[in-house]
Amino acid sequence: MNTAESRKPHLTLARSETHDTLRNCVRRSITDYFNQLDGEAVSDLYQMVLAEMEIPLLEKVLEYTRGNQTKAAELLGLNRGTLRKKLKQYGLL
Repeated sequence: MNTAESRKPHLTLARSETHDTLRNCVRRSITDYFNQLDGEAVSDLYQMVLAEMEIPLLEKVLEYTRGNQTKAAELLGLNRGTLRKKLKQYGLL
């Protein structure tokens, strides 16, 4: 394994309900959301969850890369055009 590969973070599955993984945070948030609905109808939940996750992800990655969109796109595994489209979509540009 070369040096670049050894520095890449490995994606792993959440192994425990008590371990504070991103997956478990999302699971708890969705559970809380459903518990607070109190009979209200829900639609477009998928898009709402994506936006709720994507906005802070983009913000923090841009903060991490000090606003360098090329580096941010690379870190996210997106091309720069797609990143810019998402930044515009969420009013982050």
